[in-house]
Amino acid sequence: MTGRLPLTQLRAFEAACRLGSFAAAAQELAVSPSAISHAIRELERMLGTVLFQRSPRKIAPTPEGRTLFQHVTRGFDQLQRGLQEITTAGPARIRVHCAPSFAAQWLSPRLGRFLGLFPAVELKLSASPDYPLFPSEEYDLSIVYGEPRQTDVVAIPLGQETVCPLCAPAIASRVTAIDDLLSVPLVRSDHNRVTWPMWFDANSAIAATPAGPRFDRSFMAIAAAVNGVGVVLESTRLAERELQTGQLVAPLEGRSQSLRHVAHWMVWPKGAERKHAFRCFVTWLVEELDVPRIDFDKAAPGHRAPPG
Repeated sequence: MTGRLPLTQLRAFEAACRLGSFAAAAQELAVSPSAISHAIRELERMLGTVLFQRSPRKIAPTPEGRTLFQHVTRGFDQLQRGLQEITTAGPARIRVHCAPSFAAQWLSPRLGRFLGLFPAVELKLSASPDYPLFPSEEYDLSIVYGEPRQTDVVAIPLGQETVCPLCAPAIASRVTAIDDLLSVPLVRSDHNRVTWPMWFDANSAIAATPAGPRFDRSFMAIAAAVNGVGVVLESTRLAERELQTGQLVAPLEGRSQSLRHVAHWMVWPKGAERKHAFRCFVTWLVEELDVPRIDFDKAAPGHRAPPG
């Protein structure tokens, strides 16, 4: 079938299929049951196929009807989201997916500032190590650890992070030189891209075999270091609060070489930037991180902005 979409007939079909009744569909759409029946028969004539099995007391979609219902439902959902993106009525929403440690250690503590600046924005924040694929029905934006795997998205690096040994003050008194690390527990974050062997190599030191607990998330490794478990090799961005409050210190600062790398990226599908709430959040985020502002008009899928 080509030409103009039969939206009236499709609305009648979607309601009848979803509610399982011509009468219920008629009540929802404020028309008569005969109008629903006529619209669906017209749609069946246009498509050249039967969409419902009819009996005196009930209807049931045929296999063709079930297939059409899936597509119509997705289509109406997309239309609804498009209307929400451009309307000025109702709450402005932004749905953010985030790497767990970045969410817990850096983003969540700052959200009060964002919501204070934009009280009308409704924010949904989800954290998981899984990378969502765009376009997504769940998220408008994702902050991921490591360079994005998907190529057909806008990808913005969130600046370089400094990685160095960190520990509680009580342990710091025992770590005044690189060799002292051989006699204290070395806490590890299994998914970190910067490892203890890399740090020892950068400091021209014989790599110690890390003897200490292992964690699969940075926020847990940082918490362990705060509690005096050992020395952790971590991002000073993620440990910012603990460093500011004195719960952690960098015992070898000025006496060793720190490592720097782009750890986190912000990604979104082209078109998400049309939403006012999206622009508010992203503009606020880059200002908090003190990284270059984003030209939304030039951001394009497949583009990889330089790490900076």
